[in-house]
Amino acid sequence: MPERPCQGWWSPKTSGNSTRSDEEPKVCGGELCKMKTEIGMNMRIRKGMLLSVLTLLILMVSACVTKPVQTVRQGIVPSVDGSPIAYGVQGRGEPTIVFVHCWTCNHQFWKDQIKHFSQTHRVLWVDLAGHGESGSHRDRYTMSAFGEDVAAAVNAAEADKVILVGHSMGGAVVVEAAKRLGNRVVGIVGVDTFFTPFQYPKDQDSINAFVKPFESDFHGTSEKLLRSMFAPGVDPRQIDRIVGMFSGTDPKVGISAMYELFQWNAEHADEDLARYAGILYNINAAPTGKETAPNDHVVMVPGVGHFIAQVKPQVFNHALEEIISKLAQ
Repeated sequence: MPERPCQGWWSPKTSGNSTRSDEEPKVCGGELCKMKTEIGMNMRIRKGMLLSVLTLLILMVSACVTKPVQTVRQGIVPSVDGSPIAYGVQGRGEPTIVFVHCWTCNHQFWKDQIKHFSQTHRVLWVDLAGHGESGSHRDRYTMSAFGEDVAAAVNAAEADKVILVGHSMGGAVVVEAAKRLGNRVVGIVGVDTFFTPFQYPKDQDSINAFVKPFESDFHGTSEKLLRSMFAPGVDPRQIDRIVGMFSGTDPKVGISAMYELFQWNAEHADEDLARYAGILYNINAAPTGKETAPNDHVVMVPGVGHFIAQVKPQVFNHALEEIISKLAQ
């Protein structure tokens, strides 16, 4: 019989102008139908592969847009006295933002800031000697020695342009670090450390009297002090979490560092703050909301106590972003 042209997989049998209800597969003669079928299948396969590739490319581009490439590096560098100093580098973009923790704490206090600012800047964290992941070869924990720790980490990270951010005791530390880093420092940010209502003891008798209870009961006295530094209304669970982060430091380190911080404030603070007045900014607490800034380089954060970056991280981050923008001008 002669081959009939292929019209598809299925074709109804007809009689005259009527269509039969019982439909059967139509058999194509020769190779023509087979070739058409194979071509159709190949086209569908290729189309599916093309769509898969395009989808993969879109996902890859989206990932690059929403999650900037970051570099993460941690290391140990010796300070001037040989103390092993732990540091970490994350993110890209100048200037490098250097975060320095407070008394008896560690870099984990800055975790919200490290995550946030590493999206747009290179971030460097440091654990001071005797704190966090850093060791120690010293007996006295002076602000000058801590400044050497920060400078060693900045040098190890090969940072050319830095903004130093220090909370509480970390404020004195970053000022000391600035003395060693020179023109590489484009800004200093003190966090609830300078121009606050707290009156540091200035004379030797007052310093000794303040430190003495810590010598008798370091952990108990420390906890009492820390719990007094929160504004009313803070979630008790948040207070417990923050206070608990201070429990791991050796009392010898804490007592020495407190004594040396008071000595630094008595002997160096006024002169050093005047020296860096042009690039020194401050983010300070306003627990009642009625406190006012003493000058235009101080940003007040209402409704929070001493631990601004931990209790109100988003508000703090915004304030620091604005300061960074000013320093970059």
